[in-house]
Amino acid sequence: MEFEKAHQLLLDRHLTVRTGERRGRLSRGHQYAEKLMLRNVWWPLFGNLDDLHPEYEIYDWNRKSQFLDVAFLPSYGKFGLECDGYQSHVKDMDRQKFSYSLNRDTFLSGMGWRIIHFSFDDVQNRPEICRMLLQMVITPALLRNPSGQSLSPLEREILRLSWSQKKGLRPKDVMLQYDVSFRTARKQLQELVRKGLLRPVIQNTYVCYYEPVEGLSDWFL
Repeated sequence: MEFEKAHQLLLDRHLTVRTGERRGRLSRGHQYAEKLMLRNVWWPLFGNLDDLHPEYEIYDWNRKSQFLDVAFLPSYGKFGLECDGYQSHVKDMDRQKFSYSLNRDTFLSGMGWRIIHFSFDDVQNRPEICRMLLQMVITPALLRNPSGQSLSPLEREILRLSWSQKKGLRPKDVMLQYDVSFRTARKQLQELVRKGLLRPVIQNTYVCYYEPVEGLSDWFL
């Protein structure tokens, strides 16, 4: 399905079930910037708009109603995607609004949300950066070993680190990042190789570093 058709179906589905201000907010609030974020950032990674809720209503600590640009609500977490323009979110923001914005995100973090902010300029001109950051945030929650074996918290963190390394992941990198011994670092990397999530890169019969296996993101998504 093409993006335009999928996007229209998404809006039609939510407009059908919403009433009052929640419906009005969707009609008024989901405009060019929010659609562009889904087209340039979300769609190339996922290829669908499943579990997305545009202009999703939330409440702060005072039960004040607010709306996220887009909420992603799969079974394994709660994620809020925000496309922030410089004019409205920085230049025109006074100290009170700035404080409220920070406090709101902290409150939502305490309530189990992961709020992901992108600038409109990046969404429009540098979407590859947004896609990379979005993948880094969501990937750990999506990690599911295809063989059904569970992953320890350290294994999840090592996989997150492997995505951020441009030149591959070495035991030394794991040692420095997580303050573990060389033996532990090598054992964890070898275990992830055994589970099919990392692959060793070998030169002259020696393992030089480890990297995510090709197609690993397909298992996540």
